[in-house]
Amino acid sequence: MTVQDPRPEGAPVIPRPDREALETLLASLRDRYGERLQTGEAIRAQHAHATTWRAPQPPDAVIAPRTTEEVADLVRAAAAARVPVIPYGAGTSVEGQVNAPAGGLCLDFREMDRVLAVNAEDLDCVVQPGVTRKALNEHLRDVGLFFPIDPGADASLGGMASTGASGTNAVRYGTMKEAVLALEVVMPDGEIVRTARRAKKTSAGYDLTHLIVGAEGTLGVITAITLRLHGIPEAIASAACSFASLDAAVTTAIETVQSGVPVARMELLDAACVAAVNAYSDLTLPAAPLLLLEFHGSEAGVAEQAETFRTLADDNGAMGFDWTTKPEDRTKLWQARHDAYWAAVRMHPGKQGYSTDVCVPVSRLAEAVSAAAAEAESRDLAAPILGHVGDGNFHVLLFADPADGAATEAVDAYAAWLADLAISMDGTCTGEHGIGQGKIGALARELGPALPYMAAVKRALDPLNIMNPGKVLHL
Repeated sequence: MTVQDPRPEGAPVIPRPDREALETLLASLRDRYGERLQTGEAIRAQHAHATTWRAPQPPDAVIAPRTTEEVADLVRAAAAARVPVIPYGAGTSVEGQVNAPAGGLCLDFREMDRVLAVNAEDLDCVVQPGVTRKALNEHLRDVGLFFPIDPGADASLGGMASTGASGTNAVRYGTMKEAVLALEVVMPDGEIVRTARRAKKTSAGYDLTHLIVGAEGTLGVITAITLRLHGIPEAIASAACSFASLDAAVTTAIETVQSGVPVARMELLDAACVAAVNAYSDLTLPAAPLLLLEFHGSEAGVAEQAETFRTLADDNGAMGFDWTTKPEDRTKLWQARHDAYWAAVRMHPGKQGYSTDVCVPVSRLAEAVSAAAAEAESRDLAAPILGHVGDGNFHVLLFADPADGAATEAVDAYAAWLADLAISMDGTCTGEHGIGQGKIGALARELGPALPYMAAVKRALDPLNIMNPGKVLHL
């Protein structure tokens, strides 16, 4: 397979560490950690491969720390040798966040996967970064609480915090930026810091918590996360509503938000996505633009929300509205939504998929989605659209044979165009996937004069540029 250089044209090449210093570091770590330090080609390749369009760039070694103190020891040793440190969770990122363009030491958090505390009365918990969202919710089920941030993949909570993830529940429950109360972080010099306490609000000092959330491992390594929790709703209902056109579906989504309906999830799938999901998940949804919804609350409240939405949908020519409170039916419907990427990939054999995302103000959503669909058609690109339309965030799935340079360039060109479209609407080039390697240029176009100040923060905290280099900023 031919792989593409993930660096935009003109981006600086990140120098690899001194070979002798690297070998000395690895020998020292092998003395301390034994066979836990792995340098085999297969394990290194595994830790450079995620759900990504970017070319894999493996680290020099992989190790799975078990404690915060071990993470601090590893970071101090890497800093002394000027060797990069790349945190790794579940490997579900899509913009090359786990790549190691200069090699280095990959910290795999699979063994730091404990729920450290559940404070049910305060509606919060403390977890290690390797805990996945599904494992946390399984742990919480018996105390009547749940963690609502659901990006689809069973991502690790450390990775979700690092990328500022959100997902299907964001329209009601927010994103990781709202869910994280405090962090324990190993800084680039190996110091262990706690960014906040468990209080629900604070005016104490600089907000280091939300500086680290979304920093993609470039400012420090997260070793513990304090998260907001929510009570499991009394009643939950899921619904599927088809429309004659994409515009009608998006308009209904906008009106639902503007009408104050407290919908928990509201997902858009265009006709191509629906066809793929039907084939992949053995469903019989109408092959038309679709809104999938979930309502949380009391039984009466859920029924009222559903009826309000039905009225809005009918006014926009809805073709049908089906809803259910049966857990097995809800699970099947939402699992099909979460499998939409893989369903679409199956429809394009021999090609690799790339899911790009943007977010715009809800008032511009219909315009943005229509323009995205029209532009893809004009470029003769297969580009199914889906997304968390309740908060203006949508995804376009793109496909190309990685060995076909012209095809991959066409996909990247469309993704850049889409990012610029969102920016022109006072939106953002990414609502939840993060910048990684793939959207560094788009971030510069979006925030321009703010970038030198971001770079100043990075240089102040990480003067050796060992924390996940080559991500977010060109340094």
